[in-house]
Amino acid sequence: MNSSKDLKIKIFSDGANIDEMKRVYSEGIVSGFTTNPTLMKKDGVTDYVAFAKNVLAEIKDMPISFEVFTDDFESMERQANEIASWGENVYIKIPVTNTKDKPSYELINKLSSKGFKLNVTAILTIDQVRKVYESLDKNTPSIISVFAGRIADTGRDPIPYMKESYEIVKSSEKVELLWASSRELLNIIQADECGCHIITVTNDLLKKLKMVGKDLKELSLDTVKMFYNDAVSAGYDF
Repeated sequence: MNSSKDLKIKIFSDGANIDEMKRVYSEGIVSGFTTNPTLMKKDGVTDYVAFAKNVLAEIKDMPISFEVFTDDFESMERQANEIASWGENVYIKIPVTNTKDKPSYELINKLSSKGFKLNVTAILTIDQVRKVYESLDKNTPSIISVFAGRIADTGRDPIPYMKESYEIVKSSEKVELLWASSRELLNIIQADECGCHIITVTNDLLKKLKMVGKDLKELSLDTVKMFYNDAVSAGYDF
């Protein structure tokens, strides 16, 4: 691969810093955005609705996912209805289960059948992928987010999981497979080769996109220069 321009996969920015979101949007390097309550807390968001509406006032022509944050399905449905009203480019993030390990499949089917665009999140097993796919209305745009990075955190290779997940969703034109929780730039290449439609990437990883395809001998020289310059600037001598 010569550069990031050779990638077929769509890159979504994953975060909740509105200034960074606006920056990568204006630079044209992403095709969408995802958030979650953990990222919002990390970035100091205190008013969920105000944050969402501020983002949507700036970004109107790319998909943006906002997550429900209650634990019972009746309240999730109420929040989903509210989130859906925020804009045509909004996807509603629904966790695959609640904290009591009760599957969300019935709610997913109900919301998807109403035409709500969903991003079903926190998926880590093939069984979950299959059951979520079966629950979705295939006429409604939706995203199945498999947390490949968290699979890798357990010492398992996520690639076979993602390839099998792609086989499950590939017959649908409106259900997209998303590689979530990226850990390194290589994940973008891996996700692209697995057939994933989307990958979520942090802003730190986005900054490394220019490294794709870089000549390794040139990178070796850059590394030597970095070590040398840091030693000089530190004043090391003996």
